[in-house]
Amino acid sequence: MTRGRIRARLRRSNLYTFACIRPRDGEREEPHQFQGPGFSRIVFCNEPRRHVHKPLKYCSNYISTTKYNVITFLPKAIFEQFRRVANLYFLLAACLSITPVAPFSTVSMIAPLAFVIGLSMAKEAMEDWQRFIQDMKVNMRKAMVHKRDGVFGSKPWMKLRVGDVVKVEKDKFFPADLLLVSSSYEDGLCYVETMNLDGETNLKVKRALEVTLPFDDDMTFKDFAGKISCEDPNPNLYTFVGNLEYDRQVYPLDPSQILLRDSKLRNTAYVYGVVIFTGHDSKVMQNGTRSPSKRSRVEKQMDKIIYILFSLLVLISLISSFGFGVKTWFQMPQWWYMQPDVKTDQTYLYDTNNPLKSGLIHCVTALILYGYLIPISLYVSIEVVKVLQAMFINKDMHMYDEESGTPAQARTSNLNEELGQVDTILSDKTGTLTCNQMDFLKCSIAGMAYGTRSSEVELAAARKMALNVDGQVSGSTPKSGVHVSEIELETVATSKDKKYQKPAIKGFSFEDSRLMNGNWSKEPNADVILLFFRILAICHTAIPEANEETSGFTYEAESPDEGAFLVAAREFGFEFCKRTQSSVFVRERYPSSKKPIERGYKILNLLDFTSKRKRMSVIVQDEDGQLLLFCKGADSIIFDRLSKNGRMYKEATTKHLKDYGEGGLRTLALAYRKLEEAEYSAWNNEFIKAKTSVGGDREAMLERVSDLMERDLILVGATAVEDKLQKGVPQCIDKLAQAGLKIWVLTGDKLETAINIGSAMKENIVMQITNASQMIKLEKDPHAAFALIIDGKTLSYALEDDLKHEFLNLAVICASVICCRVSPKQKALVTRLVKQGTGKITLAIGDGANDVGMIQEADIGVGISGVEGMQVHSIS
Repeated sequence: MTRGRIRARLRRSNLYTFACIRPRDGEREEPHQFQGPGFSRIVFCNEPRRHVHKPLKYCSNYISTTKYNVITFLPKAIFEQFRRVANLYFLLAACLSITPVAPFSTVSMIAPLAFVIGLSMAKEAMEDWQRFIQDMKVNMRKAMVHKRDGVFGSKPWMKLRVGDVVKVEKDKFFPADLLLVSSSYEDGLCYVETMNLDGETNLKVKRALEVTLPFDDDMTFKDFAGKISCEDPNPNLYTFVGNLEYDRQVYPLDPSQILLRDSKLRNTAYVYGVVIFTGHDSKVMQNGTRSPSKRSRVEKQMDKIIYILFSLLVLISLISSFGFGVKTWFQMPQWWYMQPDVKTDQTYLYDTNNPLKSGLIHCVTALILYGYLIPISLYVSIEVVKVLQAMFINKDMHMYDEESGTPAQARTSNLNEELGQVDTILSDKTGTLTCNQMDFLKCSIAGMAYGTRSSEVELAAARKMALNVDGQVSGSTPKSGVHVSEIELETVATSKDKKYQKPAIKGFSFEDSRLMNGNWSKEPNADVILLFFRILAICHTAIPEANEETSGFTYEAESPDEGAFLVAAREFGFEFCKRTQSSVFVRERYPSSKKPIERGYKILNLLDFTSKRKRMSVIVQDEDGQLLLFCKGADSIIFDRLSKNGRMYKEATTKHLKDYGEGGLRTLALAYRKLEEAEYSAWNNEFIKAKTSVGGDREAMLERVSDLMERDLILVGATAVEDKLQKGVPQCIDKLAQAGLKIWVLTGDKLETAINIGSAMKENIVMQITNASQMIKLEKDPHAAFALIIDGKTLSYALEDDLKHEFLNLAVICASVICCRVSPKQKALVTRLVKQGTGKITLAIGDGANDVGMIQEADIGVGISGVEGMQVHSIS
């Protein structure tokens, strides 16, 4: 708690220029004006008891992903069993066995049916019980809730009610959708990780209303009260409209004050919030769907076979009954020894006066007698095999994660046989294919490439090439070729500088003796390298925290990339060690000095990174009084802003960036600019005016003024970080591709990590789809492979009814498809389109709450206990 209070002295809003600037006193924004349907929710803050009775009674915070409950299990499970045609037949046969015409005893017909259905229902109950256990693990998580008189106590998530005041501590998930009241920072800012919702790795900045900032301690909530009027529950993660009525004043609310369930508090000691949406009313649950009832293709095919067998059975029974009727009419009168006993009253079964009636009755007998044509034992065998297969999956050591101690868990065994018939795989990226762990791997400084270690993509490509050469030239067996080449490549590609190797450092996989251990000072452009290291150490918004175990610092950064840059700067000898209200301090280590020199840099302005700007800049003043602008961003953006004499290294850097991109690395360009005092003063006056302006064009003004400063830059170099792939991913994808499976990647990452295909105008999209389809058709190379990349905004048009089939036709002829910046709902819609449009079996893989809809929509769903969370896991 002490550390949190020390850090709270830092006003985080001073670090930001765009989203988090408050209007000046007396210029408060007007409250939202809304009425009518869709905006009927009323929340009384700190008064959950008022939400016990209608019309203010809302759903509880209990969540369930099970297919059944105690009441619905029997009817729904029986319905599921009698969706099988064979079971319907055996039910009919069991009913007919009660009649006198049955050739077998009633028990012999009912017992097998009861056994088969009972076994299947027991399996369903066991699998649904496992889902219930997983749900209860979430529902029983503890939250700190205000009870009364400023006292907070622990309460299970499932017991939370609308209106409760909740205290959430660092690195904890939010138990419901909350209104941010205050945080450990004095200006009410907090960092939120939404990776579990939208897949984005960058932290989001949320801010509380200024009027609620005084409620920053447990005791201050003793008399807290307010009223929230807002929108009804809906699945939109990025919008919120509401008003807070407090102390006879009304204040507008927007998404920057809302903390969504299943997102995580980061870089903030604690926050207080008021529960607005609970349970299935929360936005993340609104994006999900009810657990579907899935049937395998084999089971559906068996139904078709049963139809054929049943038709054959009816035909045989009709022929038999026809023959019986003929015999009864013509020959029965002569068989005196076969005459029915009048005392048993069974003359109607052999009525020579009405052979048609006797023949029809015999048809029923024949249906039961020949019923073994339909194999009830087959269903028993399949059910037993499926249960055993599920047990084998659960015990499979190849799917056991030693690090977390988590085994595979088959949450349903109905789909086992589908795993061998998959045509299309739809996968999440962050946390599923990648570890979401950024490692600084290579860099380009002053036109010189540094970093000898190869990326995983480069290693995988080299292995494949070595395998091909080994198989063609040496004629060795593929098995031995793979073994030798992998060992050689690992040695060559990762161990060039053995004497400089250190123990593995998280976030830093760089190897090059020219820059390590102070050797950079011997390089030809040592002054540019010095600038490069300083940009890494200064141009960011991170906060250092002392690590008692290592006697160093850990960094709480907005993104894994930024954290990797700071770790790299530290390893190069430039350790970011302190941030105050207006300065950052860096311990710089030089070969000529035995001890590091701590230098302070006064932060004058910080121009924050946004997806539109694709860059961030910081204006600092060093100890010599020199004003400097440090800038990092997408290479296309930085290159457009270079001065004529700042392009000295552009050609070489461009080549290096291309090589890094082909190696699957994420790149940023770094540049700087020296400023004159008069020039900066004039610009800063304009910047302050834009920063303090009120109105809808404030952000546009800030962007315009910032753009004026971020020009005439001098290129320093570029960075290349690797988003580590999960172990075995390259080999797995290669094997799947060789097997002919199509792979779609559906990710919530920002668009700048992929390729922008252009405007989201519908007419333009139609033209692009048409042109792309034509281009693929005209391609003469039979081995040419195409990839389709589309963003979420464009996808919203492509999924419309009049366009979705054209989009699908284009997608299926591409080797791979990447959908970036897509919402959870869009993931599910894309999966549905592929499943229904192609008629092939689809498999969806994900690890976050934003993947649940996609997993439920696919024929087979595989959830991973991954980096993003535990919302989905195991086969469904």
